[in-house]
Amino acid sequence: MNVADDQAGQRVDNFVMARFRGLPRSRVYRLLRRGEVRVNGGRIGPEHRLQVGDRVRLPPVDLPPPRPVGEAPHYQLRELTGSILFENERLLVLDKPAGLACHGGSGVSFGVIEALRQLRPNQPFFELVHRLDRDTSGCLLIAKRRSTLRALHEQLRSGAVGKRYLALLVGQFPGRRQRVDAALDRYERGGERLVRVDAKGKPAQTVFQLRERFAGASLVEAELLSGRTHQIRVHAQHLRCPVAGDPKYGDPAAEAALGPVGLKRLFLHAARLQITPLDDETPQVFEAPLPASLESVLQRLRDTQPTPRHA
Repeated sequence: MNVADDQAGQRVDNFVMARFRGLPRSRVYRLLRRGEVRVNGGRIGPEHRLQVGDRVRLPPVDLPPPRPVGEAPHYQLRELTGSILFENERLLVLDKPAGLACHGGSGVSFGVIEALRQLRPNQPFFELVHRLDRDTSGCLLIAKRRSTLRALHEQLRSGAVGKRYLALLVGQFPGRRQRVDAALDRYERGGERLVRVDAKGKPAQTVFQLRERFAGASLVEAELLSGRTHQIRVHAQHLRCPVAGDPKYGDPAAEAALGPVGLKRLFLHAARLQITPLDDETPQVFEAPLPASLESVLQRLRDTQPTPRHA
């Protein structure tokens, strides 16, 4: 099959997964490693980006029966409707609630994309521009056109998208500003996929800026200079100041010393996104306020732990 104009710029692994819906990601990568997927007659890696007119050869594959897509409950659809920060004919920006996955799968019956498609059944295209961890809240970009998706992916690759998060770290943050330049690599432990600092991994950079100090905790702003899985969480752990409420990379003993501050989720929030305008109508900066549940945690820390606080 030939690559059409609206498919150009896609990674070949995503292209294959779109054709073989329901096929496990590991199987797709195995097809690519074995050279069973060819582009213009040659072998390619999963990160290869397709161009208009490329000839893609796909092998015959027995697909599993389609998994029924779960429906989001009405209260969640109402919450999503009220969480839209911006929308035009090309782009939707969502203040994603914590606890909602970006995509269904791996035991999750639905995510943001499935819920949006349920909410807007006549909208022909909804695709994630990037991802947020399930337990992270805040700004999430969703493209409503393939051309918009390609344009924003190019901005992500070139570093033109600014991402800033607010995070509560357990422990005393060292100094006022720290740049962490530490490669990250994925691994499995007991069937769970995790990330760790490893020189053999992919380059990753995060800039942490102190916003407020507490006794035993620090509020920071984290700027992503790259976009790796669990990047802020693992880089914070690398500083020996893990993100509060983190079940994967946290320090339960140090967190317990904070006392009853009422934190019931990961304290990580995508507060601000900056993009190069796609047209005259698209604003350049999107901001999501800190959720009330996290703001109340900060207020309890201020009320119960008198200490010099501001950076």
